[in-house]
Amino acid sequence: MATTIHPVDERLPLPRLLPLALQHVLVMYAGAVAVPLIIGRALGLPPEDVAFLISADLFACGLATLVQCFGFPGVGIRLPVMMGVTFASVGPMLSMAASPEVGLLGIYGSVIAAGIFGVIVAPFVSRLLPLFPPVVTGTIILVIGISLMRVGINWAGGGLPTLTKMVDGVPAAFPNPNYGQVTGLGIALFVLLFILALIKWGKGFLANIAVLLGIVAGSVLAAALGLMSFHKVGTAPWVDVILPFHFGMPQFHLVPIVTMCIVMMVVMIESLGMFLALGDITGKRVDQDALTRGLRADGVGTLLGGIFNTFPYTSFSQNVGLVGVTGVRSRWVTVAGGVIMLALGLIPKMAALVEAVPQVVLGGAGLVMFGMVAATGARILTAVDFRNNANNLFIVAISIGFGMIPLVSPNFFKNLPHALHPLLESGILLAAIVSVALNAFFNGMKSAEHARTEASASAAASEHV
Repeated sequence: MATTIHPVDERLPLPRLLPLALQHVLVMYAGAVAVPLIIGRALGLPPEDVAFLISADLFACGLATLVQCFGFPGVGIRLPVMMGVTFASVGPMLSMAASPEVGLLGIYGSVIAAGIFGVIVAPFVSRLLPLFPPVVTGTIILVIGISLMRVGINWAGGGLPTLTKMVDGVPAAFPNPNYGQVTGLGIALFVLLFILALIKWGKGFLANIAVLLGIVAGSVLAAALGLMSFHKVGTAPWVDVILPFHFGMPQFHLVPIVTMCIVMMVVMIESLGMFLALGDITGKRVDQDALTRGLRADGVGTLLGGIFNTFPYTSFSQNVGLVGVTGVRSRWVTVAGGVIMLALGLIPKMAALVEAVPQVVLGGAGLVMFGMVAATGARILTAVDFRNNANNLFIVAISIGFGMIPLVSPNFFKNLPHALHPLLESGILLAAIVSVALNAFFNGMKSAEHARTEASASAAASEHV
């Protein structure tokens, strides 16, 4: 009898594989390069060192993605995941960058220590699976999608509404003059409508790469309007070798290490929600062993990040949304995406070409993808019994409220101890903590086996969606 291959493990032909992989890379690129840009500028590094940070980041993105998707014994969840630097680490690293005693080498030391910590604690974090029934996972995934919509909206607007510049050594905020320009909004709308038209009228593979084609069409329009510059492509070198410890041997300081380990816990809890979301979208059962391998890969990716001159890694939510949009569940697509990221890190001219895509173009695509993440959470919640158990309504309502705090009021927790900020600045983490606590309060603790059964049933149901 022939063995049925799950869609997650299906190997696609190269002509289909490469465009789908490139689509994943384009979707995550802006987020992938944002953190090295922020940290490099905060440290006052010269432009060539900031450029190297970006190349190193892309290279390490590729390595971490291969570890997670291709997988090795005991490491890697083997789902369609793209790995990138987590924004949860930005605040603590900016504080470290401002300290003369820590600096860049101290940041790398804390990242390496956090990676080792992540590898060690992964089996313990994965045991939290019983705390995540559908009422909790659906709520968390819904908040992930809503949180990402802010990113997509700002992309469509042309970046961030305010820009930070150093004035007399002090960061100061200035309005972004390019934000909300009619031309940019028009391009984002064009990309959105182009993608929706392909999804409605395109067939098969054409519909699968609707986001990629939308980005290409938007880039052509932006170039025709003079809004896409290829200057950096012409000046970028063809080859750049990424060597470990390029800036010197890492330094290890206790407080930065403890801080980054807290960030690592935040990352792993967010990843747990992401993996459960992917399991639901792909119809692949995600049990405790799979979660352990996935979380351990987060730790390995972060360790590699510290070695290769970059920062902590996590699964990128926007790519989870892309899997939902395309319906392509093969992990070999993101394996190929990891190879492309490696190439971008080693061939800066290619990276510069991808970087030239304006944010307004990505914004039109982002609204589709991030909305799909939120829609996935809503679909999971449809399986929750709200009629006979009204307590579930309170779990969802209050958890979403907490998840919105960092989005609606970023300064809400500013007077609380600074050490708590990595925990309080993530709406996803707040929603996770509150939903888990309220579910335990209202519905009690369920056995691990029952949680696995629920997760398996949810995954099986998604096969028919």
